[in-house]
Amino acid sequence: MQDFTRRTLLQGGTALAATGMLTGPALFDFAKAWAQSAPWKPEAGAKLTVMRWKRFVPAEDDAFNQMVAAFKAATGTEMNVFSESFEDVQPKASVAANTGSGLDLAWGLHTLPQLFPTKVLKMNDVADYLGKKYGGWTDAAAKTCMQGNDWLGIPVATNGGYMTYRKSALDKAGFKEFPKDFPGFLEMCKALKANNTPAGFALGHASGDGNSWLHWVLWGHGAYTVDQNDKIVINSPETAKALEYCKALYDNFIPGTASWNDSSNNKAFLAGELYCTANGISIYVAAKTDASKKELTQDTYHALWPVGPVGKPTELQLALPILAFNFTKYPNAAKAFVAFMLEKENYEKWLDGAQGYLTQTLNAYEAAPIWKADPKNEVFSQASKRTLPASGIGTVGEKAATAIADFIVVDMFANYCTGTKDAKGAMAEAERQLKRIYR
Repeated sequence: MQDFTRRTLLQGGTALAATGMLTGPALFDFAKAWAQSAPWKPEAGAKLTVMRWKRFVPAEDDAFNQMVAAFKAATGTEMNVFSESFEDVQPKASVAANTGSGLDLAWGLHTLPQLFPTKVLKMNDVADYLGKKYGGWTDAAAKTCMQGNDWLGIPVATNGGYMTYRKSALDKAGFKEFPKDFPGFLEMCKALKANNTPAGFALGHASGDGNSWLHWVLWGHGAYTVDQNDKIVINSPETAKALEYCKALYDNFIPGTASWNDSSNNKAFLAGELYCTANGISIYVAAKTDASKKELTQDTYHALWPVGPVGKPTELQLALPILAFNFTKYPNAAKAFVAFMLEKENYEKWLDGAQGYLTQTLNAYEAAPIWKADPKNEVFSQASKRTLPASGIGTVGEKAATAIADFIVVDMFANYCTGTKDAKGAMAEAERQLKRIYR
């Protein structure tokens, strides 16, 4: 757990000074002025405990920590922030929700606020304030956090994941550009394996990577867990085709992907063992900041997800919403902090620190400097607009959030690809689990 003081802010102020964005005393001056005019005034003696996902890009963490320190210094709110791995965020938020203690705010993944609709502090006023000020919210981001007309949380950002590949490996395999459709993508993976430069995608319980690419395969074939009326439709010919396609891919992957978590492909790519995967920009950023990986950095490129038989993008990008629990003793402080996070003076600096790892959910930030700072960043700027909500074509809500959290789609594909179940058995198991949720 980290405690933030004004001294922390001032000492850390040089980290992003070269960008020309607010740091150190300038950031404190902004925060102080903001606190005086903001719609929410933190309660006397306010103290917030905040759980967030563990950062993959250190500069993002630096920018976030400066933001937190500035908020504490300007408002007097005590800030205790700790980080958890992607896999641990949802279980620990669930414990807090069930016990009514331990956390004030939880910053998590996918549709986390939808898991606890009766336990969250409504954020309608914060969403309205930010939306009007910064050009409105992207469609999927809003759906992620809304129940009817109520905002259960705020969609802070999207962790955009796109194809990350070694250009030299594609050239050697005979591909002058990254494939744009499913057949071409499969042929590329086969060619990469033949050249001992394999691709690899997580089939383990990787909350970000596993859910993202396997829903892409499912939706790309026109298959879904539920339809527009939340009728369970997973057991279908389209799903069977998706399973067959995924198995053909899996047969050409680097060994071990069935047990991968969200960091496994990062490690394999940076170690020179993996030549194509789906990930946030963190692999490229890590290579850029390592002097020994100059060749890898120059050889690493990014591409949009290929389009499946449905003929349109079917991406599932990783939403990162924040919620405040309604049992917090400091609701005004919680709302003030969330609004402060997304103000331009903080948000653009934070996006810059993330170096493309995070994508805006407010339309005004499409013009953020980070997207033009490096040509290899630009593809990630599209994530929030190209993604479907985690529910696909179904209703965004607690049931869809539970299906994602329980890895139902991931396990279905993993069961078939590893030979644990045949196609009928894998679909039947997924259908059984979905019936437990959608009852």
